[in-house]
Amino acid sequence: MSEKVLPLTALSEEQQMLVDEVRRFATEVIAPKAQEMDRVSKLDPEILNLMFEMGLMGIDIPEQYGGSGMTFTDAILVIMELARVEPGVAVVCDVQNTLVNNAIQRWGSEDQRKKYLTKLAADTVGCYCLSESDSGSDAFALRCRAEQDGEGWKITGNKIFITNGLEAGVFLVFANVDFEKGYKGITCFILEKGMDGLSIGQKEDKLGIRASSTVEVLLDGVRVGSEQVLGEVGKGYKVAIETLNEGRIGIGAQMVGLAQGSLDYAKQWCLERKQFGREIAKFQGVQFALAKMDVETEAARLTVLNAAKIKEAGQNFAREAAICKYFSADAAEHASSMAVELYGGYGFSRDYPVEKLYRDAKIGKIYEGTHFMQLQTIAKILLG
Repeated sequence: MSEKVLPLTALSEEQQMLVDEVRRFATEVIAPKAQEMDRVSKLDPEILNLMFEMGLMGIDIPEQYGGSGMTFTDAILVIMELARVEPGVAVVCDVQNTLVNNAIQRWGSEDQRKKYLTKLAADTVGCYCLSESDSGSDAFALRCRAEQDGEGWKITGNKIFITNGLEAGVFLVFANVDFEKGYKGITCFILEKGMDGLSIGQKEDKLGIRASSTVEVLLDGVRVGSEQVLGEVGKGYKVAIETLNEGRIGIGAQMVGLAQGSLDYAKQWCLERKQFGREIAKFQGVQFALAKMDVETEAARLTVLNAAKIKEAGQNFAREAAICKYFSADAAEHASSMAVELYGGYGFSRDYPVEKLYRDAKIGKIYEGTHFMQLQTIAKILLG
């Protein structure tokens, strides 16, 4: 008799312990504060401090730099668990791990890793400053300028929709050093809070993920030395493209967690809510709705874990990252919408959690590459 085949979603003992720990944290600490954070549009500082204490802000940073020394997949599992309860908190963890930490680990010099990864693992939030008012899906149309200033650079421009910007101490800023070269002039710089000329502008009043800050970052002639260049001058486009591919797996994980949370709430409601003398879970139409949510959530989970596995194997995963982000965003939107419907009039009330998840879900089709951009990426690879 052949051995039992383990599913792709099977976890190692260590991973299961991690998931259990994060689930307890999310349920006992984050969930009671979720509605208030959404109402005031602010991350509770105690939650942020606890995420640092638990090692969740430096999951795959090597232990030599003070990180948890885990894997990319471990980070994805953590993001899923946080998003089951509070997607706004999940994105704080996601951007830190899949974008900021990842970029510095991959492209940073040893001095930069020692200086910044130790901070990011211990107590410092990072943000990723790429988007501008005329540079969204066309990311390389950015107008932020970096001019030679002696042996260093002077950076001028405005960045918008910057996640974690309000709490950030480290800023990865993309600017063009030579517009005549087009995207080949784009360079990534590491900036720090408190630098002259760096300030925070408007904070967005968002539809969802309101616990996560989204702000404008203003750069008024910020002077930095050459040692603040991440990677090589003129190679910032590579940093952006390759980092965002990994970030899309993180967004997929957020959306899977959100879909699972929607299903969990809906299932419990349908087992308790009675109409016509019995629990509504006993009606076939409700059963089918829950079953479809389960199917789509599990399928989305598989696309995310598959993309993470291919990434960890060192293979090209651009297609899989786009697929998992695209499919998971759809699954989250469908699951949260159906959860609202199953709650009936209660689902339309802010007194119940599914209304918030419904609002949180929409961003999955927008940030780190819109739904249309994911389809474009998949089509390009498909057609060679």
